[in-house]
Amino acid sequence: MRSTWTDSRLDDLNGRFNELSGRVSELSGRIDSLQHTMVHAFIALTAVMITGFLGLAGLIVTQL
Repeated sequence: MRSTWTDSRLDDLNGRFNELSGRVSELSGRIDSLQHTMVHAFIALTAVMITGFLGLAGLIVTQL
């Protein structure tokens, strides 16, 4: 292992971290998009379940 860091080696390391930072930003955006999709799906499923329960309750009330 080298005990010293030259300017060119530090520049190479900095370039690698900048590339990694871009990937992390892209991944963060994709995770945010997935989270929004999951929230919308949860809302839709909740609405469907409430509608179904209300429909069943309506059937029960009309049978009385």
